[in-house]
Amino acid sequence: MKRFEGKVALITGSGRGIGRGIALHLAQAGADIVVNDRVDSEDAQITAQAVEKMGQRALVVPADVSKRDEMERLFATAVAHFGHIDIAVANAGMSIRKPILTIEWAEALRTIEVCQFGVFHTCQLAAQQMTKQGKGGKILVIGSVHNDVAFANCAPYEMAKSAINHLTRTLSVELAPQRININVVNPGWIDTPGERNFSTDEELRASAKQIPWKRLGTPEDIAKAVAFLVSDDADYITGATLRVDGGFVNGMVLPADA
Repeated sequence: MKRFEGKVALITGSGRGIGRGIALHLAQAGADIVVNDRVDSEDAQITAQAVEKMGQRALVVPADVSKRDEMERLFATAVAHFGHIDIAVANAGMSIRKPILTIEWAEALRTIEVCQFGVFHTCQLAAQQMTKQGKGGKILVIGSVHNDVAFANCAPYEMAKSAINHLTRTLSVELAPQRININVVNPGWIDTPGERNFSTDEELRASAKQIPWKRLGTPEDIAKAVAFLVSDDADYITGATLRVDGGFVNGMVLPADA
């Protein structure tokens, strides 16, 4: 029997990057997948097709995680189709990197709406559905090492990521009586399509050499950690933070001329 056979996993932002990596890893282990992207994108369809090639069921439901009504529709559609949700991964995020002196409020607000409010919507709606089902469940939040280290030009993103780390700890206390585990994975520098918005391939390769593990992380690295925390093996783990960064945070060094 596969690890997640009979389970349904809903993963926000699973059209590409870390979200797709999680969706495919859980599907490979037997889970049926609710694929979510902001719109009905080609990326989401590619993820769904890959899930189905593994012999699992996939449902694509477009929804903007920052909009409450769309998230309510996402969960209602998923439950109507599959009958239950056993695993929810709040993965969707975005980042606009600009100095605090010049970033527009609309840009800051959009970042917070997606990275913070979107996580709240996902966690609350998942918890409500799992409580209704009465069999417990697993919620996993994708945070960031930006919770641990202050990087310039990322103020709204880092504010949101710090908030959701503490939200996870709070909800772990509230949801324990319902036997709903909730944990957070803080990825380090991960090789995703989104990173190409800020760096070239050459720059990424050069930067990877500064990480103790000598490479950027991959979506699969994060997916493996997520799979453990949403499995039965992690039943006694809740409110925990797992940093998956190849030593990035602990291995940070000052410039040679500092």
